[in-house]
Amino acid sequence: MPEITVTTTDSLDGTEIVEYRDVIAGEAVIGANVVSDIAAGIRDVVGGRSGSYEKKIESGRQEALADIRAEAEDLGADAVVGATFDYEEMAEGMLWVNISGTAVTTRSE
Repeated sequence: MPEITVTTTDSLDGTEIVEYRDVIAGEAVIGANVVSDIAAGIRDVVGGRSGSYEKKIESGRQEALADIRAEAEDLGADAVVGATFDYEEMAEGMLWVNISGTAVTTRSE
C-alpha cells in the first residue's frame, strides 16, 4: 500500500474524498535529560537555536506522523486531511507532540 498522505488542507488536489472515516490522532512523548541536554544545548546553540532540541522535536513529529498513518491504514483510509500539530510541555522536561486530522478515502478525479 502506498504511503498515506497527511495534509493540513481540507482536500487533496486531483482527488475526490469519497468517504470520511473518522477523526484520528497520533502522539509521541519526548523526554529530556536535563543535565546532559543543557550541556548539549550550550554547545550547539547558534543564533538562539538548539540543534539537539530541534532534532528531538523533529523525531517526535515523525513518531506522531507514523502513528496517525497507522491508524488511518487500520481504518482503510488512504489519506488524512485537516491535520494539525500541537505541542505541550509536560512535567519533568517532557514534551508531548500530537497530530490530529480526519481519515478519508479518496479516488482520482
